[in-house]
Amino acid sequence: MNSTPKSRPVVLTIAGVDPSGGAGIVADIKTIAALGCFPAAALTSITFQNTTGVFGAEHQTAATLRAQVEPIVRDVTVAAAKTGMLPTAEIVAEVARLFAEESLPAPVVDPVVVATSGDVLIDDEAFEILKTKLFPLARIVTPNIPEAEKLTGLSIKSEADMRRAAESIRALGARAVLVKGGHRVSQSGEAVDVLLDDDGRFIEFRSDSVDVGEVHGSGCTLSAAIAAGLGKGLELEEAVSVAKRYVTEAIRDAPQIGRGARPL
Repeated sequence: MNSTPKSRPVVLTIAGVDPSGGAGIVADIKTIAALGCFPAAALTSITFQNTTGVFGAEHQTAATLRAQVEPIVRDVTVAAAKTGMLPTAEIVAEVARLFAEESLPAPVVDPVVVATSGDVLIDDEAFEILKTKLFPLARIVTPNIPEAEKLTGLSIKSEADMRRAAESIRALGARAVLVKGGHRVSQSGEAVDVLLDDDGRFIEFRSDSVDVGEVHGSGCTLSAAIAAGLGKGLELEEAVSVAKRYVTEAIRDAPQIGRGARPL
């Protein structure tokens, strides 16, 4: 008996590659597929790294990035998209042009600034273009606390600070902002993420902090999971909630592969 193949929403990730598999496009693809969507990917940078750190990178040009994305857009309907590592001004500007000009949905923007190892993954000029050109096109921006501090100039020590940072980032043009609290565990032992949604409402997502040591790729995985949820037609709050649960379980099950941070 012939069965009709099931269609799956296509989710596009535009990010760098981590050859060790813990973060970047590899983590995105694993997550998008695990959550029932079909992953498509365009590469911004080939990094040289493992679980202990980043040792260099070879960045793509605007032309090679566009050459990857345009055939995808001409061939398939992209249901959702996310961006990760955008290391240079040339790349960020081209990504912004692609989302402004092509038939692409507003992206989940993970403002990757520094790797878990502490290595800087974006230059200063690119960072400014990220804020001024890409954030206004974003469906949601998903900074962790150090990224939110760099974006806003605020010192974030409390949930009230997280809300202020979210408002400041949303003022840059994004429809919604999720400030991730994994770098700050509350007195009750919870990790709290703060979502500022399209309507200006604050929604808190609380989960027990999972202590398995340092992990690698949680931000990539979360943003990819949110994009997958949006691609499947979930409302933003539900997409974030599902993504949070997925990442919490991924952290809990993170294997010790190498000598450094556990990859998700």
